[in-house]
Amino acid sequence: MSAGLAANPRKTTGVRKLGPVDIAALLEALLAIPETVWIAENAGKPNRFEVLDATRHIVFRFVDTPRDWRSSHDRAAWPEWRDLLEPVMAQAVRDYGYTRGVFPRVMLAKMPPGGVIHPHIDGNPAAKWPHKIHVPLSTNPGVVSFFGGEEHNFPVGGAVEVNNLGPHWVRNDGETDRAHLIFEYYDADQPDPDWLEPFLRSSPAR
Repeated sequence: MSAGLAANPRKTTGVRKLGPVDIAALLEALLAIPETVWIAENAGKPNRFEVLDATRHIVFRFVDTPRDWRSSHDRAAWPEWRDLLEPVMAQAVRDYGYTRGVFPRVMLAKMPPGGVIHPHIDGNPAAKWPHKIHVPLSTNPGVVSFFGGEEHNFPVGGAVEVNNLGPHWVRNDGETDRAHLIFEYYDADQPDPDWLEPFLRSSPAR
């Protein structure tokens, strides 16, 4: 559906290291999440894709439609977690220098030992423009992430922007969970791509 829609030229085509961030408070809160909350939040998540397999999510913000990144909303867990999440995200994106940066999608993702995220690309139009950023909160040497044509083991607390428009996958061959804060970020002052409005007019809403 979106193969002919050009990506944001500011997005990385591989992996961009954004530097260390302070995750101490967020990690403490993550470790305190009851299993019942993970189960309930995962059951109601909007990103229910087969490629995610056993990976569970708590989604705090999400786009209103996969056709347009400019419209997004807070979910029920956002008010409780906002004060923990915003400082981590602000540190991660400090080098972009955007005056009006927007976070359309924000979530925690937890992959159990033996878990996989199958090879895929983020093909919806709303994924074409924002930067896709990961902040590892817990990991182990057996976690392998494939982005930008290479395998990586991202260290805890090291924020990275990844290329979500090329083939990517993850597997956890270790004995502990792999948990990441994952979010998108874009510059509200950057002009919209020329294709966006014609695309929205020609494509039926879903």
